[in-house]
Amino acid sequence: MKIAIYGREFNNTVLPYVQEVFHILEEHQIETLVFENFYQFIADKIALPSTVKRFKNNVELLGQANVLISLGGDGTLLDTLAFVRESGIPVIGINFGRLGFLASVNKDEIRVAINALLNSQFSLDKRSLLRVESENNLFDGENFALNDITIHRRDDSAMMLINAYMNGEFINSYWADGLIIATPTGSTAYSLSCGGPIIYPSSRSFVITPVAPHNLNVRPLVIPDDISLTFEVEARSAKFLVSCDSRTETVDRSVKITLKKAHFDLNLIRLNEESYLTTLRNKLLWGIDTRNY
Repeated sequence: MKIAIYGREFNNTVLPYVQEVFHILEEHQIETLVFENFYQFIADKIALPSTVKRFKNNVELLGQANVLISLGGDGTLLDTLAFVRESGIPVIGINFGRLGFLASVNKDEIRVAINALLNSQFSLDKRSLLRVESENNLFDGENFALNDITIHRRDDSAMMLINAYMNGEFINSYWADGLIIATPTGSTAYSLSCGGPIIYPSSRSFVITPVAPHNLNVRPLVIPDDISLTFEVEARSAKFLVSCDSRTETVDRSVKITLKKAHFDLNLIRLNEESYLTTLRNKLLWGIDTRNY
């Protein structure tokens, strides 16, 4: 097995856990590739095997890894999408962050998780993606999102009017600070904090969630994922923001935005003892009543 490692810069308190990852992989004589920027960050902080190779982009990763391990929180795991793309390389996240919906492996369970990988004791959870299209080629080829695509006013602008269409048919004109179009994966992220529903990952749907709508009777709308969404923006400001997961671009209000389901999925590794519902209960503290403690 060949394993790729991706990470960001982080607090030195997690270095022992990063060292543990490389120690276990070396112990099992696993061929390892490390993202170049991350390698530069950790090279003088931990002991790395002399056989470690490096990669800089998705082209250098293609065909060189069976699994990609993300070291960090959910935001770090979202970054890996730019590297695996349509390659089908499965991704697993070891959580050094806080909540960890996607990066679900606790840092105290590193050895158990890696042993499960090596013994194929896992399943693949296919997660659908969103793709944004526009006449000015937004996000330069990285126009796909695992969580959500957001249309939002700039900080210094007034409320915006967003006209939304589904397969060319008018849906609604949203007076709001913005709109979140979320995948089932992203339904537990920004959309949830704005009152959107939780959508089971295999539901084959997206949700449109308004951000601070002016009309209180405007509610999130769940739609099938095999349609095309188009948005036209009217605002006092000449510019607005479009976010694709953690990446943001400033866009002229004359630009029409189209969203569709991406033609590929992300393979998220789920260890055999894990389940989506277990994750929801644990992360959202379902069933916890402080009166019992």
